[in-house]
Amino acid sequence: MNKVSEDIHLQLEQKGYKSRIVSLHHLKDLQQEINAQLAQRSLNEEFFRERLSFFEFNPHETFPDVVSIIIIAFPRPQHKVGFVWNNRTLNLILPPTYVGYGDIPKQIENQITIILTPLGYRVFPARLPLKALAVRSGLADYGRNNLSYIRGLGSFFQLAAFYSDLPCEEDHYWREPHMMEICQKCTICLRKCPTLAIIPDRFLIRAERCLTFHNERGPEYPFPGWIEAKSHNSLIGCMSCQRFCPANEAVINWVEGDIIFDQDETRMILGMTPLENMPVTMIEKLKQLDLQDSLEILPRNLGIFT
Repeated sequence: MNKVSEDIHLQLEQKGYKSRIVSLHHLKDLQQEINAQLAQRSLNEEFFRERLSFFEFNPHETFPDVVSIIIIAFPRPQHKVGFVWNNRTLNLILPPTYVGYGDIPKQIENQITIILTPLGYRVFPARLPLKALAVRSGLADYGRNNLSYIRGLGSFFQLAAFYSDLPCEEDHYWREPHMMEICQKCTICLRKCPTLAIIPDRFLIRAERCLTFHNERGPEYPFPGWIEAKSHNSLIGCMSCQRFCPANEAVINWVEGDIIFDQDETRMILGMTPLENMPVTMIEKLKQLDLQDSLEILPRNLGIFT
């Protein structure tokens, strides 16, 4: 079985993926970690309800033969998007994972299915705390900023996890939460965080203060007064701690995308024009950037920069 696992990792590596396979019995460790964070109030309950309540820890109901969990990382770049306003072009960033966020796990599932089906094994998507799983499986390390990092990729990747009936022989990788060695004497992210969300004595940030949390919320949640306008640096999300992180030195300039919204299109976004009333060419741009479902929050976020 070690040979089978090695072949699977090799095939995924050839496609640009990095992976680990762990036994299903570690599922309880992940669930206990979340429960402990909630009990100790280190994980904000409001944030958990809004963003993390989709976690599921009982796969046997849908996949009775499950015995392992496969965690896979796929490299992802930043994307640049331009908006013409008042005779100038505002070039804004979408951090890694935003473009294609929903499609990438499906692509990964297709690839792992192609690999496992001839061997007689199956996979099923797992709704789990992906960063914790990646770190505890040995695939990644935590940064001081609570992001996960992989050597050679920095924080520029997207994670996906799958339950499988593939037997696991790799449990020697499983470990307690682990921080990158480079973080031991580095506080750059802590000093660069514009909302003081990063805490020096633990991995878990104050998520309720994180700029990403606030600019992904709906328009019914205006930005709190303590978030200064100059703190904003991305169309959605935040790149402050990633931009200055030494672990991202090799990938920080990885930016793709050349889509620009002209003055009329920018005006439609700021004016909250419904998707069905937009020109077909504009709708196509939004879909390429995976922004078609973010039209409620774009006027508020884009308005900060205009």
